[in-house]
Amino acid sequence: MTLAPTLTTLDSLAVGKSATVVHLAPAGADGFDLARRLMELGFVPGERIRVLKRAALGGDPVAVKVGHATFALRRFEAALVSVKPE
Repeated sequence: MTLAPTLTTLDSLAVGKSATVVHLAPAGADGFDLARRLMELGFVPGERIRVLKRAALGGDPVAVKVGHATFALRRFEAALVSVKPE
């Protein structure tokens, strides 16, 4: 019996945890532009990411390390990134 990998979204990944990007989901009318922007920043399937920090109130934005770069994403942006936690 093989268990399917557990997927979650980047906005729910805990601080200090790493994951691998699996999928980017477009949202709303401009969702394709936002998904394309995230891909241009390095959020591509197979890329390893790590959550570095969240803002104290509400957790928005979230600081994420992708490769050698660090980005701050809003929660709604992070929610578009499906990841497989490590």
